Amino acid sequence: MPADVLGNQLHGGNAMSRHDAPSASDTRSDPHLGTVVHIVGARQKRPNRPSTGCPFCVGGLEAPEPYDVRSFANRWPALDGDRCEVVLYTSDHDATLPSLGSDGVRSVVDLWAQRTEALGSRDDVDYVLVFENRGLDVGATIAHPHGQIYAYDHVPSRQRRRLDGGWRPDPDPGDRLVTAAGGWSAWVPYAPTYPVSIDVAPDHHVADLPSMSADDRDRLADMLVDVFDRLDRLYDQPLPYMMWLNQRPTTADADAWFNIEIVSPWRSAGVQRFIAAAEVASEEYFNPVVPEELAERLRALR
Repeated sequence: MPADVLGNQLHGGNAMSRHDAPSASDTRSDPHLGTVVHIVGARQKRPNRPSTGCPFCVGGLEAPEPYDVRSFANRWPALDGDRCEVVLYTSDHDATLPSLGSDGVRSVVDLWAQRTEALGSRDDVDYVLVFENRGLDVGATIAHPHGQIYAYDHVPSRQRRRLDGGWRPDPDPGDRLVTAAGGWSAWVPYAPTYPVSIDVAPDHHVADLPSMSADDRDRLADMLVDVFDRLDRLYDQPLPYMMWLNQRPTTADADAWFNIEIVSPWRSAGVQRFIAAAEVASEEYFNPVVPEELAERLRALR
């Protein structure tokens, strides 16, 4: 099937445009720190854990027809101009990312790549951030398996700092290695902010999702199934997590190395680590979980 036809089927074409969406944001910058803040009052009205009528299940508001994977413009966008999208991983409301298996996750990876390419081709987009929030503890407002995409008109500060710092996969994680297979590795970072933190990256240079080979996408899907299966077995229950994909800016040939960060606020089963005042104030963090011990536990969950 031609890519443009597939794109219309998955994305819903122009019919999914939210013409009635309010102006999304008033972008401000802290005059002393330079921190960018988007004031998005309209998002106060978005649904929060609806008890009936999931909008992402087949027949729901956002999925009137059967689907395998699907994306559409967010009705409550954080950015103006149809630059915020929702990505549905599956029509199965009770699924998890690892339960989709490698083939199911590969379909999600393909949709991520397709939407990155489509959004990145716009003149008003400099960076495409694919991400997911799962679970109440990280603020997910709908339980159905899904992620989101924000298309920024600039390169966000954290991604810019990683690019400027020449981020590369850890060449020797040692006791922090979780797993390695098919040219991809997953490891616990050397100095993680969150109690559970995993980096995933290819061993060879890949800049972004659209430039990945078919084999790269297959191996990435395998790795994500493995890693998220381990994370859900870490405490014998679904782990709340945040995931985001770092990749090349869409408007520059930056020396980027594609990677995924996965973090969870849980420091033990059902116990959330809250970022304390001293940490927020100083931007220096106190992590009670030893990275090498976390990696050892995850390695054992083969």
